[in-house]
Amino acid sequence: MTSRSPLIINVYAPALVGNDNRTLAAVHGLERTLPGLRLEWRVTERRRLAALPQRDAWLAEEATRGEFPMVCNNDKSYPVMISGLQRSADESAGGRPQLQVHAKLPLDAAVIAAVADVLEAVAEGARAFWGQATPDGASGDIAEQIAPTLEGPPSPPRGLPALKLFEHIRSPEIPYYLGWLNYWSAAAARAIGFPDPARDSELLSRARRTASGGWVVQLTDAPLDLDNPTHLDALLRAYERFPEIGGRAAP
Repeated sequence: MTSRSPLIINVYAPALVGNDNRTLAAVHGLERTLPGLRLEWRVTERRRLAALPQRDAWLAEEATRGEFPMVCNNDKSYPVMISGLQRSADESAGGRPQLQVHAKLPLDAAVIAAVADVLEAVAEGARAFWGQATPDGASGDIAEQIAPTLEGPPSPPRGLPALKLFEHIRSPEIPYYLGWLNYWSAAAARAIGFPDPARDSELLSRARRTASGGWVVQLTDAPLDLDNPTHLDALLRAYERFPEIGGRAAP
């Protein structure tokens, strides 16, 4: 894994409604955690970048239509972007529509140092149920935990557990999967039974509370690399500890 491998962030929140300020809060939060970052460009229909001199007003207007279009920083040497996707009730946990906020940024020393702040800012800005931040290299294997195969159910690599499709999970507060850093709202933490002081001492050593009463929980000190047996073991142990994640617990 190179130091400039992308970091992928996904958080899952209630769907946008009306004059929703959560898109602005997520963008402002991301900028605040990385000094000097300004996300004031958009992609046109011709796939070119255009400046957004009135970005906040534009994002607020788009939110009234249930949209969170991509904004970025127009720096090819250090690309950062954030956007949102409205997920229908049919493809979301608990039959409730959701907003999936997606961000991508270089995984360099500055981002590694600020990654807990970055995830918390985006997730709490969106008022998310849960979310995660994971290096792109590990994200591919984790995605295979959910993706069906031609033969039927998922067949994930590395001994990772197969997870249910999002729409088959009973509640939006239950995380669909784990990542390197995990954001769990207070409701999500209750749903999965975190923290248990007797069982979670190791996780709590790399966890912190958020302003809203949620948690940011980091599985490994260094960016998650599933070629590293210690990192893979940490991920497997976390899945074993939280069978609710991915809808694996017995009903």
